[in-house]
Amino acid sequence: MKNLRIESAILAVGLALLGVFVYNGINSLAKRDRFVSVRGLAEKEVKADRVIWPLTYKTVGNDLGAVYRDISTANRKIAAFLTRNGIKASDITTGAPQVSDLWTNEYNDNRNRERYNATSVTTVSSSDVDRVRALMTRTGELLSEGIAIAPNDYSSQIQFDFTSLNKIKPQMIEQATKNAREAAEKFAKDSGSKLGKIKSAQQGLFSIDSRDSNTPYIKEVRVVTTVDYYLDN
Repeated sequence: MKNLRIESAILAVGLALLGVFVYNGINSLAKRDRFVSVRGLAEKEVKADRVIWPLTYKTVGNDLGAVYRDISTANRKIAAFLTRNGIKASDITTGAPQVSDLWTNEYNDNRNRERYNATSVTTVSSSDVDRVRALMTRTGELLSEGIAIAPNDYSSQIQFDFTSLNKIKPQMIEQATKNAREAAEKFAKDSGSKLGKIKSAQQGLFSIDSRDSNTPYIKEVRVVTTVDYYLDN
């Protein structure tokens, strides 16, 4: 009988301790489940560091040989105009001319117009963005040499790029993370909690867009970082 009482007492103490452990575990788990998810934004304006500038020349005629010679002469004059104004020869490429025979469509009466329509594109791809931008305003000088540069259409748009993202990535991620922490600290303060350790963090994709349609050579770089923080009492 005495042994039974001892065993019962031991069992009671064990159950009490187990209850304490279970309570502490649940309480600890509840604390660990309390967290806040915040986002931090970092933005930076940068200048484009590369430009792609297509210069399109078009001509028409009935003599295919004469049309080809006209295209070849125009390409040489365009390249000369670019190089004498500081564009490296290695930054200039000239594509093969595209020639259309306007008389081949039997359903349209095109015989009253020139037969051949030829287009040639000379492309500048340069890191000297300021020089190229300045030169874009001077293409009228080619008119004195009989060269009229055609307006850019959907297939030959001027393109400004920013290629040095890796140089500014670390500082932008740091700024985005800092902004996220500031938002989390404010939330914790307003909720009467203390900000704990980071539970998880996720870096969003970087985006690079033109600031506006009038200044495509100014880019806006943007990144959003999402961070989850534990909240302590």
